[in-house]
Amino acid sequence: MSTHVSTHQAKEDLRNEDLKIYLNGEIVAKSDAVVSVYDSGFMLGDGIWEGLRLHNGQWTFIDEHLDRLFEAARAIDLDIGLDREGVEKALFQVQHANSMHTDAHARLMVTRGVKTRPFQHPSLSQSGPTFVIIAEHSQPKLPRPIKLASVPQIRGLPMSQDPKLNSHSKLNCVLACIAAEKAGADEALMLDVNGFVNTTNACNFFIIRRDQVWTSTGDYCMNGITRQKVIDLCKENNIEIYEKNFSLSETYSADEAFLTGTFGAQTPVGEIDGRVIGDGTMGPVTSFLRQAYKDLIKKVTN
Repeated sequence: MSTHVSTHQAKEDLRNEDLKIYLNGEIVAKSDAVVSVYDSGFMLGDGIWEGLRLHNGQWTFIDEHLDRLFEAARAIDLDIGLDREGVEKALFQVQHANSMHTDAHARLMVTRGVKTRPFQHPSLSQSGPTFVIIAEHSQPKLPRPIKLASVPQIRGLPMSQDPKLNSHSKLNCVLACIAAEKAGADEALMLDVNGFVNTTNACNFFIIRRDQVWTSTGDYCMNGITRQKVIDLCKENNIEIYEKNFSLSETYSADEAFLTGTFGAQTPVGEIDGRVIGDGTMGPVTSFLRQAYKDLIKKVTN
């Protein structure tokens, strides 16, 4: 049995066995939520996605998430087929269809649609887009701080595949995760093109050294919404925060480390490449920021 954990590990919830899914304007049973083998997302990973969490009946930071979704669509020249109001309406539809009030996670996925032939050219996508929303009852459950391993896969240059895009083409990150698991870790710590510490295969990455919080410059990683909220919380609470280049050796001697993401919020890191970070447990700065983030969620959803 695998001992690996994930930043997306959730408590079991039997309600997820009978979910309703949003598929191209309709609410369908989970078993009926299927797309064509000719879909450009299936064939080529040609699409974008966005993740949101539901707290106290509200999709938290929905404006920022939808901004990012539509910006990504423009970047890849994809017509979502709905305006902003239409996307919100679809999200609320699937929320109500599943009787969700809190502790839910939605993944919005948009592809260029069904192709007429199984080849790459986008002009062959003449029936689209394909728009799916999967909303699950999910409450994060992490049994321990996670372990990271640095891997050879990097977050690359924007002219190859812009790492700021939430694109469906995730093979680079999947291979990074596989490499980390084979090294006995839970997730991969990925470097940028210059060899500086960047992000993990799924989340943004922070360290704490001498009461200073460091994260990458943001040039080669998804500029996460939760990442930005943590940066803002540091500034509001007079915690020194730096977006900067830093090395693996500096990371190994960090006092604390944590990840940020929409699902897990702030996830403590206990070990990197076999080196214990701090005492291997959640440190005081990480703990403070987790509570500050929870307080922020309460404030914006009340």
